[in-house]
Amino acid sequence: QEPLVESGGGSVQAGESLRLSCAASSYTISRAYMAWFRQVPGKEREGVAIINRVVGATYYDDSVKGRFTISQDNAENTIYLQMNRLKPEDTAMYYCAARTGGGIMAHLLSQPTAFTYWGQGTQVTVSS
Repeated sequence: QEPLVESGGGSVQAGESLRLSCAASSYTISRAYMAWFRQVPGKEREGVAIINRVVGATYYDDSVKGRFTISQDNAENTIYLQMNRLKPEDTAMYYCAARTGGGIMAHLLSQPTAFTYWGQGTQVTVSS
């Protein structure tokens, strides 16, 4: 079983919503931190949102704060990224990631290399 499998991407108009899902194996979902990153061709991968699965605390990049919500469903071994009021600049490949060990969420979100497990990505395209 792949450690992380994303789904839910698609093409939408600006202002619309999408919900991304990340299905995790039982082993991977037990990792303390899970996060969503995004990447466009030619640019570095950037952190979008992170959740501490033990206490449920969350942290967001300023670019999505107030529009995106990261959440988890422990019964389904799944995390979600609800994306509202989408903008063309949100267009990217979105990746789910998991990390073992501690850390400060704001710092972890800026360090993709701190995450051990990655999904294959799901494309989000927002047109104006």
